[in-house]
Amino acid sequence: MSHIVELTRRLQFSACHRLNSTYLSAEENVKVYGKCNHINGHGHNYEVEVTVRGPVDKRTGMVMNIQDLSVAMKKAIMDELDHKNLDKDVQYFKDTASTTENLAIYIWKRMEQFLPCPHLLYEVKIKETENNFVSYKGA
Repeated sequence: MSHIVELTRRLQFSACHRLNSTYLSAEENVKVYGKCNHINGHGHNYEVEVTVRGPVDKRTGMVMNIQDLSVAMKKAIMDELDHKNLDKDVQYFKDTASTTENLAIYIWKRMEQFLPCPHLLYEVKIKETENNFVSYKGA
């Protein structure tokens, strides 16, 4: 019998953005996003948790080597997002509102590219502020 275990690693990165949708008028953007639609944007110190889930390998005693998870997170998240303007520096957000929900989906897609076993990816969780969290478990 194999045991299913979840392994989670956390990191922090800083980035700025402006909540603005190309699908909305200027007035609608202000109404929907309020002060987060300010023309100069604003920043966050995001906290991201990536969880993989799967059977414990009898040979290694691990779901995944934590170093492999760490390297994938550095490539998928830190190298791409840390100290960036999400709207201007990340192609994905040129036409996609840089909400935390969309950021979680983006990180999921990036993690799939860099994990040695992408089928083990279970959850991307982002803490945007002390009170706001987003969790994405794939499509």
